[in-house]
Amino acid sequence: GILLAAAAQASNGVTNSQTITEGSSTAAPSGATGRHFWDGLQLENRDAWSELRSQLAWHEQPLSARAQERVDTWIDYYQSRPENILTIGRRASSWLAWINQQVSERGLPGEIALVPFIESSFDPRAQSHRGAAGLWQFMPGTGDALGLVRNAHYDGRMDVVASTQAALDYIEMQADQWYEGDLKRSLAAYNAGAGTVNRAVRRSQAQGQPGDYWDLQLPRETMNYVPKLLAIARIIANPSAYDVTLPEIAATPAFAMVDLEQGVSLEELARRSGVDADTLSELNPGLLNGSLNPRYTRTLLMPGDSSEQMLAELGTSLNADNDKETTLASTSTPQTHRVEPGDNLSTIAQRYNISLRDIMRWNAIDRPEALRPGQLLTLSSS
Repeated sequence: GILLAAAAQASNGVTNSQTITEGSSTAAPSGATGRHFWDGLQLENRDAWSELRSQLAWHEQPLSARAQERVDTWIDYYQSRPENILTIGRRASSWLAWINQQVSERGLPGEIALVPFIESSFDPRAQSHRGAAGLWQFMPGTGDALGLVRNAHYDGRMDVVASTQAALDYIEMQADQWYEGDLKRSLAAYNAGAGTVNRAVRRSQAQGQPGDYWDLQLPRETMNYVPKLLAIARIIANPSAYDVTLPEIAATPAFAMVDLEQGVSLEELARRSGVDADTLSELNPGLLNGSLNPRYTRTLLMPGDSSEQMLAELGTSLNADNDKETTLASTSTPQTHRVEPGDNLSTIAQRYNISLRDIMRWNAIDRPEALRPGQLLTLSSS
């Protein structure tokens, strides 16, 4: 089947801010021409930045003088490096519009869409020296716990669609579980871990403070996390005020999603679709060996300007190939699975079309990373 995420790609120009300009200073009165004065106005087309601006919720909230000073430090930092924002903005061109949509659909503030700005500079292949990877910089254990498949062929942390959904789930889950819906403290926990933040909250409250983000004594990186986010949001809200140029990015996502049941290499896909193999690789960074394996993911990203007919024909032809190759197989799910070296709960769950949560519950597993080779897993509740 076809899951269309978009039908437009980002353009290559630049913009400073929203503008409304008069088309003619000598327009006749509306009564004389039958035209209204606003016919002479040229309104800016909606783009990803203007959509994001309409979703920003934190950047104008009043802050204490001390908190404002922390934000201003980062505004000065980014303002003195406008080329960095332009470079990161260009890197975001494939992803920002779609992430905006996901954030908006969940009712989250637009600032959350900017987390990859500070986590990875919007590079889906970014890897830290500590082992974090992807736009959202998930550590291996965290990614495993959130169901992101990770093996020699595919890394869900580098899959923009899978990792974005996992990141938003994680941020919302921590806010609800630990912080009474407070997303700023949840972001701190996203960076430093819930245990670190929860201890800081208890220390703050023991000193008679409310224990909100701005009160907490946290590691330096975490102390700077929300101030960085607010600084970037303020600059994006009014880039011309900070002499910053943003690249033009279309309001509609720059990719379309195709659901495939059949494995295929990007080279073969390029041959069938006429899309350059390098472009397909850039859109699908989670495919580590240049091939899609439906055991690990069935979602393939194609350029957003691909025609619906081409995408439909592509999905139909590849899935038809799968039907031809399918031989008689048991329709029942095995009752058990013997863990092999390299297995993790995410891949096992996907292989048998069972939820990660169910496998953990049926086998009394508290931590996904505690899996052992040779361990026998029950695959049903009976």
